[in-house]
Amino acid sequence: MTGSSPKRRAGLEWPGLPHVPVTAVYAAVLVVVTVTLAALGPTVHDRVIGYASTNLHNLGEGRVGTLIASALIADDGRFFLWLPGLICLLAIAELLWRSRRLVVVFLVGHIGTTLVVAAGLLVAVELGLLPWSISRAVDVGVSYGVLTVVGALTAAVPARLKPAWLGWWLAGSVAVLMVGVDFTEAGHVVALMLGLLISARLDSPVQWTRGKAALFGVGVCFGYAVLVHTPELAAAGVPASAVGATLVAMISGWLSRVKNYRKQH
Repeated sequence: MTGSSPKRRAGLEWPGLPHVPVTAVYAAVLVVVTVTLAALGPTVHDRVIGYASTNLHNLGEGRVGTLIASALIADDGRFFLWLPGLICLLAIAELLWRSRRLVVVFLVGHIGTTLVVAAGLLVAVELGLLPWSISRAVDVGVSYGVLTVVGALTAAVPARLKPAWLGWWLAGSVAVLMVGVDFTEAGHVVALMLGLLISARLDSPVQWTRGKAALFGVGVCFGYAVLVHTPELAAAGVPASAVGATLVAMISGWLSRVKNYRKQH
């Protein structure tokens, strides 16, 4: 007896590990590193975090390895809470772009944003706008790469939804910059903008299934949670995003109607 599986008949087509090897390996590495650091105790944990941080001190010492090592450490007490969101985001990106392109986008975002932030901090410190103590600040995690991937996924958004999508993220980013008090917030916005630029170089046609749409939805929600990662940022960012999405969608619709009217007359 032959026939399609219930999952395929329902249009879910959930991907297995062979389809998303980079996502699976990266998630496994993050879990191993997180569990290992917790088991070794706070002293070793703090020492490793300090060595892997992409701060001005480490970069100034020529420790370029931190540009990679910092992306392998999730120094967050809520790691296992947000890990499913990260997996969904990377999985949909890997399904759409394939493994090599996901790695390139993530690393370009992580390393590129890190260097931009470091340059900005160096200028601020030299001008006396920030204290020298910030040169040893802890800076590890996946957030820069995550938001670059989110921005790059703009290429996969259907054309009719793209104005609202762009309005949502751009307005939210402005709100984050206005309310944020940490260089990390600026880094998140830089990473997102870098992703938007990268999206122009990516293929746009996507054959959506329910499974892919579910991964996209969960992953993008996770990405937005990274952008507005504090109650203060969420209180400002969510309303701003909603207003931005609505306004841009309305303006885009009006311009489209004007264009169609001129074609007909």
